[in-house]
Amino acid sequence: MLSKDFIETAEGLMFAVVLSGYEQGKSLCFLRYIKEDARWLKVDTDQANNLLKQQYPDYLYYSAVLDAHIHAVDINSITKHHQPRGRLQTLLQTESLDAIETDLVYLANLLKEHHVDLKHVGVTGSVLIGAQQNSSDLDLVFYDRATFQHCRNLLRQLITENTLQHLDEQAWQDSYDRRSCDLNYAEYVWHERRKYNKALVKGRKFDLSFIIESQEPGANTYQKCGRITLQAIVVDDTYAFDYPAEFKLDHEEITHVVCFTATYTGQAIKGELIEIAGQVEQASDGLKRIVVGSSREALGEYIKVIHA
Repeated sequence: MLSKDFIETAEGLMFAVVLSGYEQGKSLCFLRYIKEDARWLKVDTDQANNLLKQQYPDYLYYSAVLDAHIHAVDINSITKHHQPRGRLQTLLQTESLDAIETDLVYLANLLKEHHVDLKHVGVTGSVLIGAQQNSSDLDLVFYDRATFQHCRNLLRQLITENTLQHLDEQAWQDSYDRRSCDLNYAEYVWHERRKYNKALVKGRKFDLSFIIESQEPGANTYQKCGRITLQAIVVDDTYAFDYPAEFKLDHEEITHVVCFTATYTGQAIKGELIEIAGQVEQASDGLKRIVVGSSREALGEYIKVIHA
């Protein structure tokens, strides 16, 4: 089970997997869709939590590893496992496609023409489960680090050539509004534009994300120690686009920051001074880290560059 997969239950609930592997035989996840009249309807965080609390409390779970309350599905309760790579390959071989699927296939073939190996690429989000609407974005997920970085460089090239485009003002505003992040609009766009992990294809927004295929939960468990805001220099950004993203810090007490929200993935580059607001956690081995994205909305939590 990998992050960005979706899992379905007999009750008509669709969960997005948020952490690869299992904890106590359960997949750690979050309810994203419910089935009504044979259609998948998206639910927000409050709707998801309230529904499970009132009707399906067995899917509410306290993770001792994360020291956090989250949703979880026992492996025996999974009726269907939706996998991004399989879905993309199916769509590449399908003749009858809707407008969103057509744009996806065009994008995938464009990447293939520029030497992106599609066996390392999948599609997640609404398209993965066939719940897309006309306004849906495309969410590509990569399972090979070199392929992901090649694709980011390729986006820079194709945007320069105008084969693909930077997000326009409306797309940036829509993206910012959905994120509800603790940066102002100008800060958000400045950080995002330099990441080259999103662009427009035929006017439709798409995102790139990276998952370590072999990732399993580590041996450490974590205990929350309270909130903190600090500034530190990034000394290693090797895993800046991983899930969770990680930035190693030059700090006497905090070794690194990990980020569980896509808003701050790839947010900083080695050598930059950043400000971090998040939750301090102490690992069972004694080391301390800051977590950004300790809740789904990450309210009051952020990473931003102070000096590039």
